[in-house]
Amino acid sequence: MKKIEDLSIKIFADGANKSGMIDMCSKPYIKGFTTNPSHLRKAGVSDIKVFAKEMLSLIKDRPICFEVISDDFLEMKEQALTIADWGDNVYVKIPVTNTSGIPSYDLINELAETGIHLTITAICTLKQVIEVSSALGNHQSFVAVFAGRVADTGTDPLPMMSAAVQVLSIYPKQELLWSSTREVLNIFQADSIGCHIITATNDILKKLELVGKDHSEYSLDTVKEFRSDAISANLQI
Repeated sequence: MKKIEDLSIKIFADGANKSGMIDMCSKPYIKGFTTNPSHLRKAGVSDIKVFAKEMLSLIKDRPICFEVISDDFLEMKEQALTIADWGDNVYVKIPVTNTSGIPSYDLINELAETGIHLTITAICTLKQVIEVSSALGNHQSFVAVFAGRVADTGTDPLPMMSAAVQVLSIYPKQELLWSSTREVLNIFQADSIGCHIITATNDILKKLELVGKDHSEYSLDTVKEFRSDAISANLQI
């Protein structure tokens, strides 16, 4: 198994917890950051601009993704242009459709032509990858496929992700991003197919210290953990 430092894939931290982002910023293997409205709600953020400006003052050398919040394409465009002005390392997240299921391809193409950096999010099908890639053209962008959510349906996402790598290969400035990561193994799977980026929450990233751990040793650690918890809880049979 490869060591983390030997992986070709770039690892991004996913979340909006301020202290967590600062902690991950200190890790040399973290190459960028992603946020979304759900993470912001969980972190208690109400003013995205204030939050973004604070984080951008601390994280200046790596990409950070912030998402539009409107469901109207005209408002999405206005919000996207506003967000893009917050910093040179900002990538503006645009959902692949609005809540009515209407594709965002025309908006994506229009925004890409302005030269701002984009992340197209919530993609779950290869058809969407193909359409998004075509709309983006050869502009600096991340194509975020929710491989974890695909796996949640009982479908192996690897064949689709492998195909997506090939779709994006004709555009050097497009990068495939494996999103909704469920376990550390996904990082190695994504690396093995040539995926460019994977984003994971801090809970998953903290498990990277287990990479390469001896399985027999891990077995003994588990037994000790169960025994300790039984004593702490004063369990009786």
